[in-house]
Amino acid sequence: MDIETLVRLAQLAGAACFVLGLHLMNSPATARNGNLLSAGGMVVAVGATLLDLVTRPGGVSVVGWVVIVVGFAIGGGLGLYTARTVKMTAMPQLVSLFNAVGGGAAALVAIDDFVRIASGGQTASVSTTIFTVLDVVIGSVTFTGSLIASGKLQGLISGKPIIFPGSRILTIVLAIVAVVATVVLVLAANGNLAIDGTASVLVLALIIASACVFGVTMVLPIGGADMPVVISLLNAFTGTAVAMAGFVLVNPVLIISGALVGASGGILTKLMADAMNRSILNIMIGGFGGGEGTVGSAGGGATQVRSVSADDAAIQMAYASSVIIVPGYGLAVAQAQHACRELGELLESKGVDVKYAIHPVAGRMPGHMNVLLAEANVPYPLLKEMDDINPEFDRCDVALVVGANDVTNPAARRPGSPVSGMPILNVDHAKSIVVIKRSMGRGYAGIDNELYGNPKTGMLFADAKDGLGQLVAAVKAL
Repeated sequence: MDIETLVRLAQLAGAACFVLGLHLMNSPATARNGNLLSAGGMVVAVGATLLDLVTRPGGVSVVGWVVIVVGFAIGGGLGLYTARTVKMTAMPQLVSLFNAVGGGAAALVAIDDFVRIASGGQTASVSTTIFTVLDVVIGSVTFTGSLIASGKLQGLISGKPIIFPGSRILTIVLAIVAVVATVVLVLAANGNLAIDGTASVLVLALIIASACVFGVTMVLPIGGADMPVVISLLNAFTGTAVAMAGFVLVNPVLIISGALVGASGGILTKLMADAMNRSILNIMIGGFGGGEGTVGSAGGGATQVRSVSADDAAIQMAYASSVIIVPGYGLAVAQAQHACRELGELLESKGVDVKYAIHPVAGRMPGHMNVLLAEANVPYPLLKEMDDINPEFDRCDVALVVGANDVTNPAARRPGSPVSGMPILNVDHAKSIVVIKRSMGRGYAGIDNELYGNPKTGMLFADAKDGLGQLVAAVKAL
């Protein structure tokens, strides 16, 4: 068996690992093994590529090897450091940064190949030109758009929709410029337009600039509430850009892995949009909400809220038959998942039936809350998805809401509200409701939560971790 055949087989094995790994991620019980298998596939693919470089006729120059080693050190080191140190609450921002890096890297690969062909006095083929332009456009939009999305989630950029005069027109003009420049390059590649290599590179540079600015103007007008959906969409863009780079380089591993990421990211985006009862187009045209942390009036203005002490809430839960815990982003921010699990176990020891209601967009990413609670060793069978748990609220004695806001707002059931039509957890159907919240601040939708003014609702004003700690101590004292 020659080296080239061995390399191709290794790349095929790596691609197979990607497919099987993605399949294993369908279940929380096998997701960890799926991640490990996919990572192993990437190690095999990278190893095969290095073997190909070592045995390639002419080899790689010393400068080339220095660039490869430095790239491995910087990229691998930063990736390892950030993955180990980032908090779970900041995971969406990290994913967005990884999207930016992936999209930018894919674009650079295509740019390098195109410039090399043009500088050699040759004209790229029509197929190479089309794949290069697609890669550059998608990758550049992903790069700048992901940076803006990450900045919004991190609070470096306002979570409110940012619209400046003429922004919509500018976005349309940028799209037209990119399309016209693409047509020019394709006509030149087809021999219907005579331009030299330098002119081709300049046209490509115009496309890159237009796409980079387009990524900024596309994401800025979208509100912080929609950022998780935007990140998922940009993740799909990253995969598509990588697949386009694979076509440019004729690399099957890049094509397969990119297609998998693009397809899965697209499906996830659709599921998230459905969970918010909104179309992807509606989200991209402009998000709703005024940003997290806006202080609203208690219970929608005229409605009065009722405060409860930890002792009163503890008595309700300790003597209840069933308790449903509704964790939200406030729990994630406070890193209160371990206190939440402790309270759940304590109630179970007293014979209470405890379940956890997980909204599809609880936290800031699908599965975000599941991972947090799994980290605290909450049994996965107790985590119930929205469609499964909603009917049980009618039979629930106490619903404990920990830092969840918009996903519990009954205003979603009637028209005329920014969250109208958004599927919510039927917390207001429970016999009694306890809400742990630091203040009467609004969620990302920028409106008051009508649940807080419900006569059945008692507000325990505290940080999620501190509030749960008070409840644990009170239940133990009973």
